[in-house]
Amino acid sequence: MRKLILFFLLTGFASSNVCATNRHVTSAKSIDYIKISQDFLYAAKTGDTTSGYIDTLSKANEGVLANELNTDHKRLAFWLNIYNGFTQVILKKDPDQYKTRNSFFSSRQIDIAGQQLSLDDIEHGILRHSKIKWSEGYLEKLFPSAFEKKFRVEKLDYRIHFALNCGAKSCPPIAFYEPASIDKQLTVAVKTYLKGECEYDVAKNVVDVPALMGWFRHDFGGKENMLKILKQNKIIPQDSKPTIHFKKYDWSLYLSNYKSENNG
Repeated sequence: MRKLILFFLLTGFASSNVCATNRHVTSAKSIDYIKISQDFLYAAKTGDTTSGYIDTLSKANEGVLANELNTDHKRLAFWLNIYNGFTQVILKKDPDQYKTRNSFFSSRQIDIAGQQLSLDDIEHGILRHSKIKWSEGYLEKLFPSAFEKKFRVEKLDYRIHFALNCGAKSCPPIAFYEPASIDKQLTVAVKTYLKGECEYDVAKNVVDVPALMGWFRHDFGGKENMLKILKQNKIIPQDSKPTIHFKKYDWSLYLSNYKSENNG
């Protein structure tokens, strides 16, 4: 009899644990992590507390998050918001980190689904499909992490370079990205940034373009494709073929550079 009672106690305990686990999974599945990324970025902009969003992101279930980010549009929206939001939060809290930029970008101080990530991990690993940082886009990592392979975009989109804001004065302004309209948003981001940064000298037949196009030239398809991009965005005439010069990058710390109606 004692054995029978013990059996029911044990199986009853196990059942309650299963129910509790199911409730936890259901709760995790109900979280819209893309919306969380947008709200987090908005809180970073307005100066509201971001700790709740950071805690939710750190405790995210990796499998649930991966299932939600099941298209490149969703991955782009989520990771652009995360990158831009954490850059603002970290540097507003400790602007001295920007004095040693290499360390700032490579330091793993962003917790997503229990994985410690750096800004470099997000930019070059996830958003650039496992590119090696200092290779102008020509070389890929031989052994990316399992997390990186799970969350990286399937196809690199050069337009991310006009959407990532690392805190410098020469960075593009920050927008709030969403999957349904991200293709249009990135197109606008490219046009806005190029119009503000490019200078075309007709007499010399020279066009000055942002430094980041030189840093990641293979992402842009090389100089020939850069000229096509400039023509598509009406920076240079269709029948022109100017020499490309890459401008210097202004690394002065410049936070809270959010996109407004005046800049797109």
